Amino acid sequence: MSQETKEDLFPTIGAMADKADQLPENEPQNLGPSTDEDRPLQEVESLCMKCGEQGTTRMMLTSIPYFREVIVMSFRCEHCGTSNNEIQSAGAIRPEGTLYTARILARSDLDRQIVRSASASILIPEFQLTLPSSSRGQLTTVEGLVRDIVADLNMDQPLRRIQDEDSYTKIQSLIDKLKEVLGDDVDDDELSKLGDNAPVFGKASEKNLPMPAFTITIDDPAGNSWIEFIGSISDPKWNMRSYSRTLEQNVALGLVAAPDESASVFQGTAKLSLDDDDSEDIGGGAEGKNEEIYVFPGTCSSCGHPLDTMMKKVNIPYFKDVLIMSTNCDRCGYRDNEVKSGGAISDQGKRITLKVEDKEDLSRDILKSETGGLTIPEIDLVLTHGTLGGRFTTLEGILNQVFEELSDKIFSGDSVSNTPEASEERQKFEKFLGALKEVKSAERPFTLIIDDPLANSYVQNLYAPDPDPAMVIELYDRTWEQNEELGLNDMKVEGYESDEADTSTKDTKVDLEPDPGGEKKVDE
Repeated sequence: MSQETKEDLFPTIGAMADKADQLPENEPQNLGPSTDEDRPLQEVESLCMKCGEQGTTRMMLTSIPYFREVIVMSFRCEHCGTSNNEIQSAGAIRPEGTLYTARILARSDLDRQIVRSASASILIPEFQLTLPSSSRGQLTTVEGLVRDIVADLNMDQPLRRIQDEDSYTKIQSLIDKLKEVLGDDVDDDELSKLGDNAPVFGKASEKNLPMPAFTITIDDPAGNSWIEFIGSISDPKWNMRSYSRTLEQNVALGLVAAPDESASVFQGTAKLSLDDDDSEDIGGGAEGKNEEIYVFPGTCSSCGHPLDTMMKKVNIPYFKDVLIMSTNCDRCGYRDNEVKSGGAISDQGKRITLKVEDKEDLSRDILKSETGGLTIPEIDLVLTHGTLGGRFTTLEGILNQVFEELSDKIFSGDSVSNTPEASEERQKFEKFLGALKEVKSAERPFTLIIDDPLANSYVQNLYAPDPDPAMVIELYDRTWEQNEELGLNDMKVEGYESDEADTSTKDTKVDLEPDPGGEKKVDE
């Protein structure tokens, strides 16, 4: 389908509103064949499932800027008053799932639009609230979503109060917290304290009342959901991340058939478990075959259930062998991965300086060891040695992880305060996160510096084996303080046998006092 055809079939919401304003006010509601092409909405009669009478379904084909084409449907029955609306994607399922995160810090953030598809789940961690995927899509705002949640929770509260008072108390506590976000219940005493900052009554987003900050996360394996950003995608309170779908998610979306359980037992990935006899072959496996995966049984640090830690050796061209370890708990969902160097300790440290000019550089592979530090001078970003642990990813991947880690720590929980000092600090940090978003999308050139005293970090050379003109690698001698911090000053790998013999001789003492049997004894 050409771009012009798409624009004709799916005009923007603004164009649809302008077209609707130009229609005569007294135009009849029933559509005739001659008016179908002139009206922005299509109306059809539909059966009301509540009263059995005929209602009206209105359909609108439109496109949401910076998102995609959608079909908005609204039903209303004039006989019983039943009404509902839903939204469906008019495009193909995306090749990857999407995870949107928005920090709701002020009432203006309540006006952000939300497109929620039928396959999307919503998480609000501050309230420990999870909304599973529903049977229909939804087009709303953050405020509208919170109001729907309050209405749904309030529906059975009178019955819960009689049958299960404990559940009633917990749910009512959640409802009260959500009502603080909406700001509907405002008493006169609170308004008098605000003085000139008293709210203008209307939508909750127009009030100046303080509100608890929270985070909304939309996880959609189909990639058909969306949260509005403010201004541009550099909005520091908004983030989008794509991910590869799992087999279970593809089955749930109907993209692939469910695997045969009887055959899946024989089709799993071959794994080599270590026992006493195999423990001597770990070194040989790491030096030789790349395809072997070692499995170590262990215990989940989050829930305490048994799990397996996978370890595999990977050879990085023009660098060295590394060991990648991955832990995944099927019970609680805890996941962790770590990268270790598979070679000897380097005699010198290494400093890698990369000039990033365009988005092509974001796809470079990066190995940042647990002893490597990361710096971007243009935005005053400094990650000390050990931050984020060992990671083997791309430049874009590690910058995304830095952004998520920093935004989680600043915008979540008790770290968000309404005091003027905290507000000023938050504004400074929002500006920093905005600059970080520009960097991680390569909207501005920047310099990446990775300093690793053990020389176990690596940045992909796009011109290998020739030198990369955008990258400078420096080797330097470690200082005594760096060796002390790494524990290398007290490490001795040669001549330790003689030291052991000297130590054992010094520890031998002779007891010349006779024992009750009249014999002298030597104690070691």
